[in-house]
Amino acid sequence: MAGPTLLFASNIDDPAPWQALFARERPDVEFRIFPDLGDPADITHALVWRIPDGVLASLPNLQAVFSLGAGIDQIIRDPAFPREKPLFRLVDGGLREQMTEYALYGVLNWHRQMDRYRAQQAKREWRMLEAVHPSQRTVGVMGLGVFGSDIALKLALLGFKVIGWSRTPKELPGVESFVGAEGFDTFLARSEILVNILPLTDETRGILDARLFGRLPGGGALVHLGRGGHLIEADLIAALDAGKLDWAMLDVFPSEPLPAESPLWVHPRVLVTPHIAAQAVSAAAESAIIGNFNRFERGEEPTGRVDLSVGY
Repeated sequence: MAGPTLLFASNIDDPAPWQALFARERPDVEFRIFPDLGDPADITHALVWRIPDGVLASLPNLQAVFSLGAGIDQIIRDPAFPREKPLFRLVDGGLREQMTEYALYGVLNWHRQMDRYRAQQAKREWRMLEAVHPSQRTVGVMGLGVFGSDIALKLALLGFKVIGWSRTPKELPGVESFVGAEGFDTFLARSEILVNILPLTDETRGILDARLFGRLPGGGALVHLGRGGHLIEADLIAALDAGKLDWAMLDVFPSEPLPAESPLWVHPRVLVTPHIAAQAVSAAAESAIIGNFNRFERGEEPTGRVDLSVGY
């Protein structure tokens, strides 16, 4: 009987390290790289970031799908995605540390007014700006899963007032938590710096909109490293221009790559990064992926199973 066959597909990841990983750790696995499907009936597993609609549904013996990252909305937005097949996202794999680094950089960049100092440097201007102690600054973290919890805890260790909002109750030391629709407006009203790390669901799609920006205290910052589908770009630009927000650092967008004509590229109070808050090709990511693959093969439960009813 033929062994397992893995199909790799991504529009951003180099397949070579993953092919080498499976050659080293699981030489019994045939590794195919999309679009080279061979006989679709051979394929038993898929390791993907992005794959054209309908391809996964065309694999009659597919047993499981593994995401190359924490995100899965780019996979399940395929209308033909075989929802009866188990889908596993990358829970950590070195992503958590990178996500936290990115969020902390964004918070500290605005908190310490580094953009203003860079502008002063360009003018050779030596002037101290007024400092604010972190204990006088409230950071709101939207989403308290694996990544959001780590971000919130590290910000609290730095001395910030940290509040969190999530769909279900969470208890974290040093973090005041708000839950569901009943706690959302109070959470927003206190979030001088807002960090978004929510999953993308039907309930959170488009959540970064005019309504949300209008409920912030005003003059603060947004650090957005959740999902591109959260953001209404025109509403963000309007909030920045109206002073509801002073600055935004954005890593994910509704359309990626960010179109060249997007005004976000040139907005003076926006920092754009190309979906790099966490990059999965690392020893930790490789270990997590091969570990999950092996657990599934042994009949054990891998980490990161996605509940498609809630979208993460």
